[in-house]
Amino acid sequence: MRKIYLSAIGFSLLCRLNTSAQATKDSTSVNKTPVTLSAPVKTDTSGYKSRKLHIDEIDFVTSYYGQTGNHSAVTGGIGTEQVTDIANGLTLNMVWQNKANIKNTLELGLGFDYHSAASQAYVSKTGASSPTGTRLYPSLDWTAENTKTGTSFGAGAYYSGEFNYQSLGAGLHFSQKTSDRNGEFSAKVQGYFDKVTLIYPSEFEPVTSTYPNFGEGDHEGRRNYDSSPRTTLSASLSYSQMINSRLQVMLLGDLVTQHGFLSLPFHRVYFNNGKDTIERLPSSRFKLPVGIRLNYFLGDNIIIRSYYRYYRDNWGIKSNTAGIEVPYKITPFLSISPFYRFYNQSAAKYFAPYETHNASEQYFTSNYEYAKFNSQFFGVGFRLAPPAGVFGWQNLHELEIRYGHYTQTTDLVSNVISLNLGFK
Repeated sequence: MRKIYLSAIGFSLLCRLNTSAQATKDSTSVNKTPVTLSAPVKTDTSGYKSRKLHIDEIDFVTSYYGQTGNHSAVTGGIGTEQVTDIANGLTLNMVWQNKANIKNTLELGLGFDYHSAASQAYVSKTGASSPTGTRLYPSLDWTAENTKTGTSFGAGAYYSGEFNYQSLGAGLHFSQKTSDRNGEFSAKVQGYFDKVTLIYPSEFEPVTSTYPNFGEGDHEGRRNYDSSPRTTLSASLSYSQMINSRLQVMLLGDLVTQHGFLSLPFHRVYFNNGKDTIERLPSSRFKLPVGIRLNYFLGDNIIIRSYYRYYRDNWGIKSNTAGIEVPYKITPFLSISPFYRFYNQSAAKYFAPYETHNASEQYFTSNYEYAKFNSQFFGVGFRLAPPAGVFGWQNLHELEIRYGHYTQTTDLVSNVISLNLGFK
């Protein structure tokens, strides 16, 4: 079942990289940026010679996510939101350089999640549906960089699949560094083309279906379900600039448009007359987030990383996000990174709580993702990167553990812990 909570793998990558703006809820892939506690040092790469294809780095991330709450959209905005998720991701980076001095990077990714959501059982009125599910999401990204001109171009392809949806994605990205290498402009366009399986609550299941309850049986009845398309197109622009040896600024902006079936058919809505139906939302949505990042190098051991984003869409949601992270180098190979993020949003114009909607309304949802709320997310990370390798194993060049605690004024609470291993 497609999840609406913070992805555990996404949390690990986001906290580790701190270089990508959040454009949509379904976060897209980001390019890995080495973690450093000093100002970037310009490197002359013009003398590189042709190099054959070789494995540059392998990253493995595993994480555990746990969530509690009492506003499940499956049961109309009431009921348990208890969720657990175990996520694992493997990324293989391969590099080669040709005679034209073009550096090519091929990134192969594979992720697998196993989750359990208590509310998922109540797709069936009796609670007999399966509460568990899995997700598989491979990815492929290629980048070619001209080290003389500072220009790079690339393309990517993505897939994500669960029992109730399939998603194919593709994207192009481009970047250009300034002549002094202190600034960089980046652009990215992406498209995701989903098929949403029309799994209804058991009381609304079409009588022609031979597989009445999601998660029951051996899943062979899946072929009897209809599906509906959903398309998401996004364009992202950013510009980063080193103001001086200590201060770096990045400006970010995104345009996101969605069309197709944007509701989830297994989400119930209860009207104020006691009757119930399924969620109904418009077939199009436009999102506009803009943001700024400021990184300040406070000496050789401390970085102050700050971030602000403003978001609005044509469903009536406006939000603000402000975050800060302060990596501190305890020793030359051990650092600690406490972080904090505050978020608030207004409610979508189609949202109302349990038994509040009027049956005459055109659109309606009781999914608290669209409610008015504030949230806080805070935690700490530890990164170990000794020159001789972690635990004396030279190929294991990096180990990072991160923990985050999330609270929302709707009483949703979650915790996530992740482990990242970097191999050279």
